[in-house]
Amino acid sequence: MSDIIKLTAAEIAEKIASGELTAVEVTEAHLARIEAVDEKVHAFLHVDREGALAQARAVDAKRERGEKLGPLAGVPLALKDIFTTEGVPTTVGSKILEGWIPPYDATVTKRLKDADVVILGKTNMDEFAMGSSTENSAYGPTGNPWDLTRIPGGSGGGSSAALAAFQAPLAIGTDTGGSIRQPAAVTGTVGVKPTYGGVSRYGMVAFSSSLDQGGPCARTVLDAALLHEVIAGHDPMDSTSIDAPVPAVVEAARNGSVQGMRVGVVKQFRGEGYQAGVVQRFDESVELLKELGAEIVELDCPSFDLALSAYYLIAPSECSSNLARFDGLRYGLRTGDDGTHSAEEVTSLTREAGFGPEVKRRVMLGTYALSSGYYDAYYGSAQKVRTLIKQEFERAFEQVDVIVSPTTPTTAFPIGERADDPMAMYLADLCTIPTNLAGNAAMSLPCGLAPEDNLPVGLQIIAPAMKDDRLYKVGAAVEAAFVEKWGHPLIEEAPSL
Repeated sequence: MSDIIKLTAAEIAEKIASGELTAVEVTEAHLARIEAVDEKVHAFLHVDREGALAQARAVDAKRERGEKLGPLAGVPLALKDIFTTEGVPTTVGSKILEGWIPPYDATVTKRLKDADVVILGKTNMDEFAMGSSTENSAYGPTGNPWDLTRIPGGSGGGSSAALAAFQAPLAIGTDTGGSIRQPAAVTGTVGVKPTYGGVSRYGMVAFSSSLDQGGPCARTVLDAALLHEVIAGHDPMDSTSIDAPVPAVVEAARNGSVQGMRVGVVKQFRGEGYQAGVVQRFDESVELLKELGAEIVELDCPSFDLALSAYYLIAPSECSSNLARFDGLRYGLRTGDDGTHSAEEVTSLTREAGFGPEVKRRVMLGTYALSSGYYDAYYGSAQKVRTLIKQEFERAFEQVDVIVSPTTPTTAFPIGERADDPMAMYLADLCTIPTNLAGNAAMSLPCGLAPEDNLPVGLQIIAPAMKDDRLYKVGAAVEAAFVEKWGHPLIEEAPSL
């Protein structure tokens, strides 16, 4: 089992295609790993053992018939519990959808199944993707496999923890303000936020519709690229889906290079609040990029300092609208329906019982920002800042091919440390939020361990919209340089559970 779970997704797919391993063997090894360690990690909310083994048997049957297998056929995956999955519970980390079983698949789920990827189950997350630590899950927090007393990031901490704990070689996350990249950074894994509209949102439970984006999570850049190619592409079921070819991300990952590229460093992405070890590892990464042949360009983007404030008006405003559908009348939890309460009272009682504190906080903030007399002062102003940020990115990309920064200002913080301080929690997304506001593509990959706590640090790479391949070209070059320097991927240093 230990040999199988340490393989990359690309290696697993190759061994299944050649007959060296069966998909059932691979699936059983990962299910056994989940059974052995998930009581400590709590990465999964639901493990679909029977469904996963059925998918694996189907892959083996295809191979025995001589049918051509896809590039990820038989590879296990952990799916964030925000994507509807037919016949499998989808809770979005909330009590308001506890036990809800969707009658249909999200587009991402369907594409995974069509590619013969084996879905192991659904992973834990901050309720409705609102959080940076997975502590806001109604089903309890997830631990970081590097140190179980620390957070695995959020909102997709279950997916990142599953990778770091070797419970799955692949995972899917969603990124509204950094919820793929920040968990990747603090768990020493790879996470990618594709260009907005590059991956369908159909069947992905909405938090903030103009910001939400599903994307791949993995332990290597190539694995992330292979998964990206499976889930990306136009979807007529999603009106915001981009009708254009998917960038050549796999080719870029196989031919990583930064020779002759211009790499931007934004001065706003450092300073007060940044952990010394994070800055040290980032500076070393910039020097590494120079050694690999990149030209470093200093950038000044003053509007980025306003990104956090703008985001925490836009995202709550959109969530207050999206979550209005959870009324206790159509699906999910229903409280107070005993014949003595009106429909309005049932809705109020259901939301009181079903929504957690962070969701209530954001709904109230968003409703206030959209209310009569405050719309222009708050939501309208935030959208103007968003336009400024997008324009600054456009000017920056006239000078550089990609931008790099720390993914998050600190390493993983202890569970509970910021639970009563929302502002401190929100600062975890300081470096990631501007990209969501602009709709660009971005990646986080490991760039070492912080010397003061021996925990992973993430390097963020940002590319223009629909230039996702640049992420993989630069990411693969940096990853290869790290492997050559230290002899193995950083994830191998994660403590065994």
